[in-house]
Amino acid sequence: MLANFLIGLREGLEAALVVSILVAYLVRTGRRELLPVLWLGVGIAVALSLGFGALLTFGPQGLSFEAQEAIGGSLSIVAVGLITWMIFWMAKTARHLKADLQHKLDDAVSAGRRAVVVMALLAVGREGLETALFLWAGAQATSTGATGPLVGAALGIAVAVVVAWLMYRGAVRLQLRTFFAWTGLFLVLVAGGVLAYGVHDLQEAGILPGLGSLAFDVSAQVPPSSWYATLLKGVFNFTPATTWLQLVAWVAFVVPTLVVFVRTTWGGARPSVPAAPREAGAPVPA
Repeated sequence: MLANFLIGLREGLEAALVVSILVAYLVRTGRRELLPVLWLGVGIAVALSLGFGALLTFGPQGLSFEAQEAIGGSLSIVAVGLITWMIFWMAKTARHLKADLQHKLDDAVSAGRRAVVVMALLAVGREGLETALFLWAGAQATSTGATGPLVGAALGIAVAVVVAWLMYRGAVRLQLRTFFAWTGLFLVLVAGGVLAYGVHDLQEAGILPGLGSLAFDVSAQVPPSSWYATLLKGVFNFTPATTWLQLVAWVAFVVPTLVVFVRTTWGGARPSVPAAPREAGAPVPA
């Protein structure tokens, strides 16, 4: 639940910041009449994200066990690739996000109302689809039931919306660069667990070998029914019985990704950026 809360918080805050930047720019430039069109695009993006999540949840039902495992494993690996790209993308472009969005919105306004709808749909929809896929993969990996991950993600998104609104009103100052850096670090570990789960699914589907070859089995020391095993599985997707292929995949992904991410995020001095803009309604990722 904690992992899904942080995923919902981070992804929700990214999407909420995108919306608040677009809304603030339209208000500040005297184009309030375009706000309903903008919100229409946001609403379509949210609906598509929810529909995608429902498709992932209910679509594979009725298929054979091997087919479900193959789909689950493949989508888990895709989710890891997307979330990894998102982490590095935000670390690289966060400082320029506001200017990029405003430039794209200016181009959309010049092209007409439909272009504004499409621009808002693409800007928010990407975040929504990534969130739906990664939350689904994380929920599949933890196997803690349908309600726990959903509640955690919903709480995270709700908190993100509140924080973004307070920033929009100028009531809260948040060091966004620090926030995205530390949550990115955590998400690399979560993604490593999802990758290991995906590998295990593909092993169970018979696509990858080595299902019975265990690197370690600490089930006696970490009983699957214990609270700490549930915590480790819920946060990091830790499995007491891990195959060699799962272990190799986890190490091969987590170690180099963490090294590159740390060097990218903290590797050099960067100019100081304010935690939040001076004028209300214009939060700037930093």
